[in-house]
Amino acid sequence: MDGDSPLRAELFNIEQLRQHAKDLAARHGVDGRHRRDRLLSRLDDNESVLFNAYSRITSAVRAKREITPAGEWLLDNFHLIEEQIAMTRRHFPKTYSRELPRLVGGPNAGHPRVYEIALELISHVDGRVDAESLTAFVDAYQSVAMLNLGELWAIAIMLRLALIENLRRVATQLAAHRRSRDRAIDWAERMVAVPEQDPGNLIIVAAEMVRENPTLTLAFVAELTRRLQGHGLAASVPMVWLEHRLAEQGHSVEQIVQQETQSQAADQVSIGNSIGSLRFLAAMDWREFVETLSVVEQRLRDDPAGAYADMDFATRDSYRHAVERIARRSPLSEEQVAQKAVELAGQRVEKNDVDVRSYHVGYYLVDKGRRRLEQAVRLRLSPQILLQRLGGRIPLLGYVGAFTLVTAAAAMWILGYASSRGASNWQLWLIALPLLPCVSHLSVALINWICTLCFPPRMLPKLDFSDGIPPDRRTACVVPTIITGVQTLNGLFDALEVRFLANRDSNLFWALLTDFRDAPEEVMPEDGELLRMARDGIDGLNAKYTTGNAGPFFLFHRPRRWNAQEGVWMGWERKRGKLADFNGLLRGGATDRFNLIVGQTDLRWATRPRRAAARCCIRRQRGLALDRNAPD
Repeated sequence: MDGDSPLRAELFNIEQLRQHAKDLAARHGVDGRHRRDRLLSRLDDNESVLFNAYSRITSAVRAKREITPAGEWLLDNFHLIEEQIAMTRRHFPKTYSRELPRLVGGPNAGHPRVYEIALELISHVDGRVDAESLTAFVDAYQSVAMLNLGELWAIAIMLRLALIENLRRVATQLAAHRRSRDRAIDWAERMVAVPEQDPGNLIIVAAEMVRENPTLTLAFVAELTRRLQGHGLAASVPMVWLEHRLAEQGHSVEQIVQQETQSQAADQVSIGNSIGSLRFLAAMDWREFVETLSVVEQRLRDDPAGAYADMDFATRDSYRHAVERIARRSPLSEEQVAQKAVELAGQRVEKNDVDVRSYHVGYYLVDKGRRRLEQAVRLRLSPQILLQRLGGRIPLLGYVGAFTLVTAAAAMWILGYASSRGASNWQLWLIALPLLPCVSHLSVALINWICTLCFPPRMLPKLDFSDGIPPDRRTACVVPTIITGVQTLNGLFDALEVRFLANRDSNLFWALLTDFRDAPEEVMPEDGELLRMARDGIDGLNAKYTTGNAGPFFLFHRPRRWNAQEGVWMGWERKRGKLADFNGLLRGGATDRFNLIVGQTDLRWATRPRRAAARCCIRRQRGLALDRNAPD
């Protein structure tokens, strides 16, 4: 880690990378204890070194001095390097690094294991990272030692850190070579100028260079040789001295110039590959990478309900993070925790449990079955978990009790302080009157803040319908409303058409659930005309947008029923009643609840039992989507 040589090792092909990854995994020993982060401080140091190298090369350009191809790469892409450094610093908080397993031996002891994986990969591909080599390397490593979810997500950041480290090492060489070249240029310009001004001083200038005894680096020798070529007398004395010095070291000028050319080419390849890899990392789909290589993902896809694979990425990721959090406080690994959740769900399927939600792994990861899973994996309870459970059981009492306790404690402390300062009883009562409202406001703010920490919001699990709604999840979006007149109907049809045009899916249907307004009679004179208009409106929309055998629009109208308590004829239970009757109709009953149904009603809306388990768990009513802004 402390060396300044670029990350260059023997170049490996894919098969060699796989074997090296397996050897690396067998050699690694890890420690799960939290330790102080050192990568961010190294990143700050790398940024400083890169900026200094950039400044030195920029100064050479301003002085109209030739720079190497690697230097040109650094100048042209320094803005990208700055962006990647800022992104890495933003996405890599100190707490994240502390949670990663760390190496217990080797040159990178104390650093995250996944960081050495990144260093090794970059070393053996000379900084050229692509999807094939990265996936092969990590997959082979996991065939020997599994990486946890945090490490898989950290690979992107660790690769950036390693590439920036490699750029820093190349830039350090570029800066050192730049200093050697600048020194060689200064001496060459002095010697070339002497024959024109005072040829007798050539020996004196050469003697000054010999007395200084400059370090004969590759860059110094190559630049001095190139500058003195073709200058006859000015080159003779320093070149003789240079050849003599190199001969003492077993080298020749030609060898040094050739080595310098090879070094420039190697630096150009390294810095070009590293910058290209930074661009690749920014464009890669890391969500797909993690899901492909995550063993937790593979275990959860064995969900007995068959719903996990159909969920969207955010939901699957929340399930994986739930596994990760449980495994941190359990003696089992993440893979074993995920497998245990699948086994618990499978047991409920075998017992044919009436609660079909328990067939789904999410029931044990984010829902009411969480306790069973925690007991099965021997979870160690933390104070925060205990507080969350207590607050979940008695939320109102817990909130009011905490508020009362904090308010009383703060008020008593202030009054006690005033009493110690000599306040009398009547003065204390005078202070207490305005004090209680002030302290109560402070207590509410404090308790609310603590509640946000102890009870963070939970994401509602969702199914992934980005490619359309499948036939077995055919859905009706219903608008419960009351028909009050012609104008109301026209507005309903227009709104229904707009919703359809914004969500055109062959398995998504649109329905109006309607009642008439309350009336003293079961049937009013205008009812017939309004029903005819409602039928014509739905038929007209279906005729306009029918793409197959069935149109996407429906009308379900209920008759008035006598309400003895209110003494009127009305729609039973209004909006709630319409939704209940509609769900009953979908389940094959309640056919007598509607006196007018428009649309093809022989569509199959039922779902398979295990699919239904997932729907219940993700808080969706089967076959029903509700527009909560609809009038009623």
